[in-house]
Parts: sequence; C-alpha cells; structure tokens
Amino acid sequence: MPEAAGSEFWKNLKPIENSLKPDALPEVYLPKVATDDDRYYVPFTETVGSRPLWINVKDNTWSDVLRAKEAGLVNRHYHPHEVFAYTISGKWGYLERPWTATTGDFVYESPGEGHTLVAYESGEPMKTLFIVKGPLIWLDENGDPDGFFDVHDYIAMCRTHYEKVGLGADYVDSLFR
Repeated sequence: MPEAAGSEFWKNLKPIENSLKPDALPEVYLPKVATDDDRYYVPFTETVGSRPLWINVKDNTWSDVLRAKEAGLVNRHYHPHEVFAYTISGKWGYLERPWTATTGDFVYESPGEGHTLVAYESGEPMKTLFIVKGPLIWLDENGDPDGFFDVHDYIAMCRTHYEKVGLGADYVDSLFR
C-alpha cells in the first residue's frame, strides 16, 4: 500500500485484491534512480556509466540512466530499432544532429539512425533516461559496422561491475522482466 491518503477524493477506495495474475512478475520499483552513488553506474565507456533500471532478455530491450560526470563520449553506433530518451540533467547530443538536449528534453530515435553520443561540460552531470530496443551496432570512423552490443553483453558487463563493487553479480537479475 502506498502512503495513506490525506484529503484526496479517492482516499476510501480499496486496492484491487490479487492484482497480479498468477504468472505475472511484480513491477520494478527503484527509488531515486538518478542517484550519484557510483556503485550503480556500470562503466559503459571511460567517461560514461549506465545504471540499468529494467532488462527484457526476450526482446533485447533495456532501460537505463546514462551518466557522464563531465565531458563524455559513447562510441559511434547505429540503432536498428527505436530508442527513447528523457534528459534528467546536464547536456548531451549527437555530433550528427543540430540539437543539444538539456534538462526536460525528450528524444525519439527512429530505427536506422547512426550517431556519436557526446556529453557536454555543464554545471551538473549529464543524466538521461534511455529505453533501448535491440542491439547497438558499433561503427568505425567511416560509419561502417565494427561490432555489436546487445542485452547479453549488457548483462555480462553489469554482473562484472556489480560483483566488483560489492553489490553482487546477481543484483542485475532483480531487474529482469
């Protein structure tokens, strides 16, 4: 039960009994996901970390908070599927696009987009909520494919980091849905 209602008009409503189907998993609830606690941010590159929020192995999909404490770079990559982004703080953009995302900005990336993600110096860390569908195809300096990164690589990277920082490799398992 969430916190008790005060004067809200719905305060006398009863919760649904047995609200989950027998084979359903509960939601993932993570408070304060844009934390500054470094342990939760898995190094994605030398300058950018990723905090996984949920992972769907079946659909090769995940959601994370991407963070750069200072100027940062995610390798050039291509998305064969759509990606959604909401900027929590800081500034970021793609070298190939005419905009710079700042706090409160939303970005929808169409399937078939290649880009170089950069985080700018600003008065606060760049933190952006991403929903990534499908793999990232790494690109070389000419934009040609040079490897890939999918949900299985992401899980392995998270397990290694979480074991190293004392949260336990199985911490990431609690995010599977």
